[in-house]
Amino acid sequence: MKVRQKLRQAIDSLYAGGQATAEAYTPLVLKCVRVNDVGQAKRLQSHMDLHCFTPNDTFLHNRLLHMYARLGKISDARNLFDKMPQRDIISWNTILSVYAKSGSVENLRALFYKMPFRDSVSYNTVIAGLAGSGFSSQALEVFLRMNREGFEPTEYTHVSLLNACSRLLDLRKGKQIHGRICVGVLGRNVFVWNALTDMYAKCGEIDKARWLFDRTDNKNVVSWNSLIAGYLKNGQPKKCIDLFQEMQLGGFKPDDVTVSNVLGAYFQSGLVDEAIEVFNLIKNKDKVSWTTMIVGYVQNGKEEDALNLFANMLAEGVKPDSFTISSVISSCAKLAYLCNGQVVHGKAILLGVDNDLLVSSALVDMYCKCGITKEAWIVFDMMPSRNVVSWNAMIRGYAQNGQDLEALVLYEKLLQQKLKPDSITFVAVLSACNHAGLIEEGRIYFDSISKRYALVPTLDHYACMINLLGRSGCMTEAIDLVNNMPHEPNSLIWSTLLSVCAIKGDIENGEMAAKHLFELEPLNAGPYIMLSNMYATCGRWEDVASVRSLMKSKNVKKFAAYSWIEIDNEVHKFVAEDATHPQTEIIYEELGRLIKKLQEAGFMPDTKLVLHNVEEEEKFASICYHSEKLALAYGLIKNPHATTPIRIMKNIRVCGDCHMFMKLVSKVIGRPIILRDSNRFHHFVGGSCSCKDYW
Repeated sequence: MKVRQKLRQAIDSLYAGGQATAEAYTPLVLKCVRVNDVGQAKRLQSHMDLHCFTPNDTFLHNRLLHMYARLGKISDARNLFDKMPQRDIISWNTILSVYAKSGSVENLRALFYKMPFRDSVSYNTVIAGLAGSGFSSQALEVFLRMNREGFEPTEYTHVSLLNACSRLLDLRKGKQIHGRICVGVLGRNVFVWNALTDMYAKCGEIDKARWLFDRTDNKNVVSWNSLIAGYLKNGQPKKCIDLFQEMQLGGFKPDDVTVSNVLGAYFQSGLVDEAIEVFNLIKNKDKVSWTTMIVGYVQNGKEEDALNLFANMLAEGVKPDSFTISSVISSCAKLAYLCNGQVVHGKAILLGVDNDLLVSSALVDMYCKCGITKEAWIVFDMMPSRNVVSWNAMIRGYAQNGQDLEALVLYEKLLQQKLKPDSITFVAVLSACNHAGLIEEGRIYFDSISKRYALVPTLDHYACMINLLGRSGCMTEAIDLVNNMPHEPNSLIWSTLLSVCAIKGDIENGEMAAKHLFELEPLNAGPYIMLSNMYATCGRWEDVASVRSLMKSKNVKKFAAYSWIEIDNEVHKFVAEDATHPQTEIIYEELGRLIKKLQEAGFMPDTKLVLHNVEEEEKFASICYHSEKLALAYGLIKNPHATTPIRIMKNIRVCGDCHMFMKLVSKVIGRPIILRDSNRFHHFVGGSCSCKDYW
């Protein structure tokens, strides 16, 4: 503090004395540079300008210029540069470095081509700046010019060029640069070898990367990180983990980059507990490690853990970025946790990332998956820019929520924006046609995938068409599509066909589809249950027993069907005939009251949908206490006088009786009900459903 105070007093004296010489300015400039005092440096510069001081050389101005550049004072550096009466190569290179480090690519390029003379430093600075800012192709072009002008590239030049090739995934140019390195004097430089390892790994030649790594002298942490990241990128998480252990045995201390990649490898391998162990060992957890854990949880179906971890991240004072926020929003979308999603939306606004393309697209998806397409549209409409992912989220959201025509209209608007639809777009569009029963339109859109947009229809597209054709009564055409498709039918195709057969009561084709599924997924209970239900609907109880016996012999476990409802930021889960909830007695009383009220209006539970050979009384009890009905009753108990929709989620498809029940309740109580099952959203309003019973 005393040094700065004396410096200020000295400059005060300078102002009091009037004009000064280079001998007076020099020690003051050097002292400003030594203590990084920008304020006093600018006062000195102003004094020089005031008295029209013109130095004999560039030394003083270059020292000030270098300090401004080093401290990131871009405008101050450019202001001084523009006023300099004379400039040398150091002056020009200093401003180049300012623009390169700040990512100001246009200014960097403009200044470079304006330079009256250049040296190898000029070229290296521009190449590094362009490569580091993602302008890899331009970096390679500048390198060619550097060669033509006869300047010799340095190790830093080659590292920047290899990084550019890595970004472009241009293996051919990367190999050419490798060849130049081999004939030069940089063959054993660790920085160059690290860049080579990284380039080969990112371009898919992981074995070549390993060969280089094994022959690298004086390995550092970057060397290990390059190969660890390479194994992860090339889908070899086990080798990534093995190398991490080898790195520790070699006495190298992992850094944040190492840990982030290793966490990703554990998650990619499904080793969640091991990832948690590594994460807990990190003393100073940064944004990258927290985000990697959150993303890993989401990828492994642990969305609730992701939300809890995000809360811990905030409690630790770590500031999330747009990638973190978008991952958390995706968790809320998968769970249909609207309240949590709204809170995260608010956090995104506070952080100033709500208009980020990644975050906005995730918000659109989240609101759609919570059944609120109006909120989704507001976010979508306010987006400063949109890509195909954004449009897909909104189109798919409309289709899932029964707003099929809106989905198709939005698709046409996408085309008007000159954007090319992708495979996901067409899944959403065909789903809209499916739900609306638009068979001719579906055929046209399906044909356009290959004929108009030169895309190859995927199995998802074929599944949509099989669904549409089968539900529309064109079962023969649906079977022909299965038999003639260019792909080998997978479990998605056969399960789609089985589902259609179950709805249409087509036992013969249903048995065929189920047989294929038994071979493809012998431990998946779904096909067994669906075929068993088809037999039960026809009263073929011996066949029902046969299927159940087959399940038992193969040790196939039936998955639990459940529903959940979010009340006051707390999630409550129910299974059929649930008796575990603390308020079970009150819930059953409320449900009994509802059933009685509906019976008075003429409703009778459809016991034919109970696919068990039991007494009528037992059937009645079974169908009346399905999980979604219990969730509905609990929602009414907690908010009896509210007018907002009751939101219920179910992990399998809603049955016909519950569907009818929800429709009638929405009419009797005059309150909307939104039910999201495994297939789509059902918006029950005034006795009608958004799915138009085409479900």
